Amino acid sequence: MHPNLSFEQAPPLSVPFRFFLTAPLFGVAAGLLLLVQGGDMLASRWTPGALAATHLMAVGFMLQAMCGALLQFIPVAAGGNIWRPRLVAGLVHPLLAAAAVLLAVAFLTQRPAFFFAAAHGFALALGAYILVVGIALSRRDARGATIAALRIALGGLLVTLLLGVMLATGVARGSDFPFLMLTNIHAAWGLGGWALILLAGVSYYVVPMFQLTPAYPTWLARGVPWMLLAVLLLWSAQLVGFPDGVRVALLLGGFGVAGLFAAATLYLQSRRRRKLSDTTLLFFRTAMLCLLATLLSVLLFALQPALWDDPRTAVWLGVLLLVGVFASVISGMLYKVVPFLIWLHLQRLCGPNTLPPTMNLMIPDRAMRRHFHTHIGALILLLASVGWPFLARPAGLAFALDCAWLGLNLVAAVRVFLAFRNRIRAGV
Repeated sequence: MHPNLSFEQAPPLSVPFRFFLTAPLFGVAAGLLLLVQGGDMLASRWTPGALAATHLMAVGFMLQAMCGALLQFIPVAAGGNIWRPRLVAGLVHPLLAAAAVLLAVAFLTQRPAFFFAAAHGFALALGAYILVVGIALSRRDARGATIAALRIALGGLLVTLLLGVMLATGVARGSDFPFLMLTNIHAAWGLGGWALILLAGVSYYVVPMFQLTPAYPTWLARGVPWMLLAVLLLWSAQLVGFPDGVRVALLLGGFGVAGLFAAATLYLQSRRRRKLSDTTLLFFRTAMLCLLATLLSVLLFALQPALWDDPRTAVWLGVLLLVGVFASVISGMLYKVVPFLIWLHLQRLCGPNTLPPTMNLMIPDRAMRRHFHTHIGALILLLASVGWPFLARPAGLAFALDCAWLGLNLVAAVRVFLAFRNRIRAGV
């Protein structure tokens, strides 16, 4: 076990689990939306359905899981003290969930009231979350790569929030904003400045710990977040104007850094001490391969400029990133973290003569393996439906089943926890 884990500071299970159990529901909703709307939804990133599904994934599935994970990770692994975590989770979780639903409805109906309500919900929920988490991280004297990445990622979340609120209220008011440019900057900060840097920072810690790999090289661990931050700052400068060639170069630079992180992770996984590959490792490898596929796709588009004008190009990249990278890695992380946290809490409740159930009994590998196969099938169908719209409805159904399977497996683990806890309390 990692020597720097501070289990005595772990928050109650209800703090991260309320986020974890809610996240798959938004993936189910995104899949069902595609099932209902069909291929027309994927014709462009700007269709109401595509915008709604994108945000169901980004601020529903991803944001729920990542916010819950940080509330657990910072006290235990980073040594930060989260102020009243149960209260923070009780405020932030329902507001985030409601705001995500309101935003999806806003895109589908184009009603200003929903945009205003969603913007205010996100501002309140994430404003409080960033303040509390930021204070916890600021009180840490550690200067390691993980802490630095978490701080940069939290700043990325703040920028994403400010731009998102600006865009939502601007749409509601009919403001004369450069919406295309602001949206591209908003998406870059959300996926690169928040999600990817957070993924890198957490990976520096959990990949060696859970997957028994060598540590990431110091130069890479320290360099990736700062290089991504530099690219994002330059990317944001397009508001004052620069040539299209610079924009393409920055895209290649940003995805090049992401590809470097993915390649390093795959290399370290090839050197892991345990040679048997469990399902959580397969999810993680899928995410890294999809990150490399995104880099190769951007390279191809750069060599074939006509492809940039195809409205399906952005949809292809969105599927690779949202489903291929982040849905995959979040599923793999949850399958490691949830059983581990349950085992840890049950171990504390057990007496000296009682042992908690093993982590393999909480979510059997067979159930995870079946979910993984469903996830890969859904990902292939989603990517194929970008070029062949008649596959969109089967892809939507497959992805809804993918996320539902994840949710059911997590619920099954919680049921094991509740049953064993009740046995302990009853003295059985």
